[in-house]
Amino acid sequence: MSTLSPNVRPPSLSERTLSDSDDFSLVLGGPLYQVFRRAHLTGDALELVRRRLVVLALFAWLPLLALSVWERHAWGGTTIPFLRDVDVQVRFLVALPLLVIAELVVNQRMRAVVRQFLERKLIPEVSRSQFDAAIASAMRLRNSVSAELLLIVLVYGGGVLLLWRRTVALDVPSWYGVTIDGTLHPTIAGWWFGLVSLPLFQFLLIRWYFRLLIWARFLWQVSRIELALIPTHPDRCGGLGFLANLCYAFMPILIAQGALLAGMIANRIFFTGAKLTEFKVDVLALVAAVVLMVLGPLFAFSAKLERAKRAGLREYGTLAQRYVREFDTKWLRGGAPPDEPFVGSADIQSLADLGNSFDVIKEMRIVPFNVRTVFELGVVTLLPIAPLLLTMIPLEELLDRLLKVIF
Repeated sequence: MSTLSPNVRPPSLSERTLSDSDDFSLVLGGPLYQVFRRAHLTGDALELVRRRLVVLALFAWLPLLALSVWERHAWGGTTIPFLRDVDVQVRFLVALPLLVIAELVVNQRMRAVVRQFLERKLIPEVSRSQFDAAIASAMRLRNSVSAELLLIVLVYGGGVLLLWRRTVALDVPSWYGVTIDGTLHPTIAGWWFGLVSLPLFQFLLIRWYFRLLIWARFLWQVSRIELALIPTHPDRCGGLGFLANLCYAFMPILIAQGALLAGMIANRIFFTGAKLTEFKVDVLALVAAVVLMVLGPLFAFSAKLERAKRAGLREYGTLAQRYVREFDTKWLRGGAPPDEPFVGSADIQSLADLGNSFDVIKEMRIVPFNVRTVFELGVVTLLPIAPLLLTMIPLEELLDRLLKVIF
């Protein structure tokens, strides 16, 4: 027997879906998130950021410093002392905090963005179930225990032994070990680095890649829905322009990626005599990769935007043809009533408004972002690398050149 009052109606499908979109989050789930909650390192909305940063530093960075001091490798005693290892300091004191802060930023922005699909009525009523299914599928994948276990396997199986060893580590004596006959012999600090600190950082980083994959999959599923796009929307994206705004929420991740590359390049400049110009390809590849990682999923809507643009040009072209013909007949061929004044007629403004609408459709983009978005994301990624220019040009000379340009 129903317990609902006769005056209380059940929530409509639209209301239920809007509520589901409020629960959409890439970061409020997964085994690690549950561990943080049980350890009182986070709340329901990712509060306690400072507490998480302190605890992660205690596990990742502080033991390395303490062990390096004990082994007398903190400032000297080897070619790369711990405190002069730019890559390690940047990795754990800059990039790692940025990855944690990114969770809070993305969580706050993403819910509002997903809700826009419904508030802007881009999802037709008949397709609400598909939208619900896309959200539910994304949340199941986000909460997957198997997925995070696989990430741990990838970190220990390839991230530490292969990727870091071959691309980041230098074959010179350092605080974490000495390479003899191609084999790294770790110090005690090196063992902690390889078994705890580095895997922890790589797991947090690769988990972000996994989340971006979930986001790309969700957008692809939404793009399969027959969206109610409006070609005359002033955002020039049929109403999807709000998606580009979310890309800025990923900026902490882009800065972290740039910082990682900057740390790696800095070590090679300071300890192997490399030049910054030798890494032009690496820098360009990183910028292209991370910008594509953030903006690439939005290309899923290109086909629908292109079809909406063609349909808009056709339909508004037909409407414009009808209107200008009637305008021509009325005002140029003597069809207007003798007592109707031409000056102040609403017909002129309507003609101008119709022309503006047609121009908006012609300028409609087939991707929900513009060149400025690409440029800004690229610049943000390059910011951590910019200080390395001082290895090529002394600071005094650089300032002198800037002053000459300004004045």
